[in-house]
Order: sequence, then C-alpha cells, then structure tokens
Amino acid sequence: MDNMENKKIRKGSSDKRAKIIAAARDLFLSDGFDRSSVDAVAAKAGVSKRTVYDYYGDKQNLLLAVVEESSSAVLDMIEQGISDHLREFEDLKQALILFCEQIVASANGSSDYMALIRLVMVEAANLPDSFFERLDNATEEGIIRRFTEFGQTGLLDVPDPEIATKHFAALTFLLVFNQPRKTGALEEEQTKRIITEGVHVFLCAYAPRTVQNENQPSY
Repeated sequence: MDNMENKKIRKGSSDKRAKIIAAARDLFLSDGFDRSSVDAVAAKAGVSKRTVYDYYGDKQNLLLAVVEESSSAVLDMIEQGISDHLREFEDLKQALILFCEQIVASANGSSDYMALIRLVMVEAANLPDSFFERLDNATEEGIIRRFTEFGQTGLLDVPDPEIATKHFAALTFLLVFNQPRKTGALEEEQTKRIITEGVHVFLCAYAPRTVQNENQPSY
C-alpha cells in the first residue's frame, strides 16, 4: 500500500512539474521574464503559488529549469544525428554533411530549439554564466567523442578534438543558424551550400595529409 501511495505522489509531482514548466515557458516567451509573475505561472499551470516556490525556489530557478528542459531536447536531437550518420558510413564527408543537414532540419522543426534560442537571446542576463558553459560542453560532447575516435582510426587528424569540434560547428550548422531567415527553396539550397562548403573547409584542415593530397588537382 505504501509503495502504491509513493508511486502516486511521484507521478503527481512529475505531472505538476511538467505543467509548471510548460506554463512558465509560454509566459516567458509571450510576456518576457520580468513581466511574468509566479502568480501567473501558477494560475496557468493550475497549481498553487506555494507549489511553484516549493518545486523551484524562485522565478530565476524556474527560468533555468525551462531552458534546461529545452536544452535536453536539443541534446537528444544531436545524439540522434550522431547515431543516424556518424556511427556507420562509407564516406566521411557525406556522413558529416548528412549529420549537419539533419541537425538543421530537426532544429527548424523543434519548438524546444526555437524556445531555447529565443529565451537565451532575450533572457541571457537572467541566466548564470555556468548555464552557457554547461550547454556548450553538453552540445559538443558527443561530437568530440566521435572526432576523437575518428582521430584514433585515422579518418581525421585531430590533435585537439575539442577545438576541431568548435571549428566544425562554426563552419556548418551554427553558420546556418546565424543566417538571416528566408523561406522556400532558396533557403534549402543556401543551407545545403553552406553545410557542404563548411564540411569541405573542415576536411581541408583536419583530414589526414595523405587524403588531402589525393584530393589535390594534378597539374
């Protein structure tokens, strides 16, 4: 009987947390962090103000919980791309291109990603520096592991996989995300061009020298 009660309590707590997070995210996005009150969050979530404080302490921690929830979904998206394209492949260049294209497509269709970007851009002053450091590290971690393994197997020449990962991201999907937003086929064409050229530049820098020499034109 006690176990059944405990399961009910945990389930109830989980449901309330999810409702509070969803309500806070909606309000922070529509009204902004400063103009959103804990009272409004509680009312929208259908819980008491006391419950919000009991679960999250204050509004600042609630904002952090909201962005971390969205971050978790984005990290899952990256891990899925790694699993789909960077574990088994025949051509590394094509695998890297497909990986980046999937990241961009998934992000464009993800409400979690869009919410994360908007909240991080608008509410950066209300978020601790440690959050940004953790997010960067978590975002890069899976790619660093793969690049380390590629270095060990001779697919890449990466003395510093962490720096190589930063270069790779900056040349490909992060560069796409920083482009002015457009619509239609032109955007898709531009995205593919940016990613393809970015992967090419990355491999010019990090492919083993023998591979680079083979790709050089003969005169």
